[in-house]
Amino acid sequence: MSALPPNGLPIYRLITGKDDAAFCKRISENLALGYQLYGSPSVTFDAAQGHVVAAQAILWPGHGTPSQG
Repeated sequence: MSALPPNGLPIYRLITGKDDAAFCKRISENLALGYQLYGSPSVTFDAAQGHVVAAQAILWPGHGTPSQG
């Protein structure tokens, strides 16, 4: 695996969005690229929009100590 993420992507990323299948797909796609989960996900309720918003940090391997999920 490369020392840096592909396509000029940053080493650390915080993926956020509505907690739905599309959000899970975005996380899965980044894991398939080689990123690892970093810490636990966070969720909050957006009352104005009426849905749950999720956030998950991801980290490129070799640049910290990722959690196991």
